[in-house]
Amino acid sequence: MPIVALVGRPNVGKSALFNRLVGERLAIVEDVPGTTRDRLYAQADWAGHAFTVVDTGGIRAAPSDDLAAQVQGQAELAIREADVVVLVVDVLAGITADDWALADILRRSEKPVILAVNKADNAQRRLEANEFYSLGIEQLYAISALHGTGTGDLLDAVVASFPPAPEEAPGARIGIAIVGRPNVGKSSLLNAILGEDRTIVSPIPGTTRDAIDTELAWRGQDITLIDTAGIRRRGAIEPGIEKYSVLRALRAINRADVVLLVIDASEGVTAQDAHVAGYILEENKSVVVVVNKWDLAAKEPGAEAEFRQVVQATLKFL
Repeated sequence: MPIVALVGRPNVGKSALFNRLVGERLAIVEDVPGTTRDRLYAQADWAGHAFTVVDTGGIRAAPSDDLAAQVQGQAELAIREADVVVLVVDVLAGITADDWALADILRRSEKPVILAVNKADNAQRRLEANEFYSLGIEQLYAISALHGTGTGDLLDAVVASFPPAPEEAPGARIGIAIVGRPNVGKSSLLNAILGEDRTIVSPIPGTTRDAIDTELAWRGQDITLIDTAGIRRRGAIEPGIEKYSVLRALRAINRADVVLLVIDASEGVTAQDAHVAGYILEENKSVVVVVNKWDLAAKEPGAEAEFRQVVQATLKFL
């Protein structure tokens, strides 16, 4: 499923556009964990094309920071994971230094980039939106996320920019994604799966520049472990851009046939675990809940049965 990333500096209306895109006209399950107002991603549908919208949050360098380094680090990670990038700007504020810096990075990317000039609520503001052509992004749409003006044309452009769906032989290979919140032991589980009694066939390029999928064979079945490079790179996400890591998890879940949801037994089932489980459910993927670090959990009689009941109760929507 394609991923559409909304990027831009704070207060340009990205959240309003996000809500517009996943609003009543674009169905989203509201009784599943993860669909609350503070959520960063949601499924949407337009003209028969299903996709995932991600609100990447505001990008702005502090006055004392190096603008280019700060903006580039955040924007490039969003670009890397998304299929289409929508740069949201504010017609009332005009073109700012942050807008220039982001546009410069996006123009040089190989991803489709669409410019959404927000808060164009009347004819005069729609005319003023033409100023933003100077950012050098060809596809420009004057919109009002609040009132919905122009969002239909924007969505038409978004879905027209999606890459062709890959053709794969059904049933030939099973994709397995290992997901979970930080420090639950995803890397340890991966290493256990890739032990000496497994046969690794070959590393193949993943869907991102630095992601590597790992192919292996198990009892005659070809399996792909998805985005294992992202799992191995523990601590590689820099402070301030950690929210972008959700894009990698979304990508892995979208591409998988089966998802292993790893939970830390020493901490129990958390709200973040439930959020990830909710997204797996929305994607209609098979899921196996893996309780890791059981050696660190309490060992009272009946602890395993009790923990199983807690997991089943907390994740009962699975």
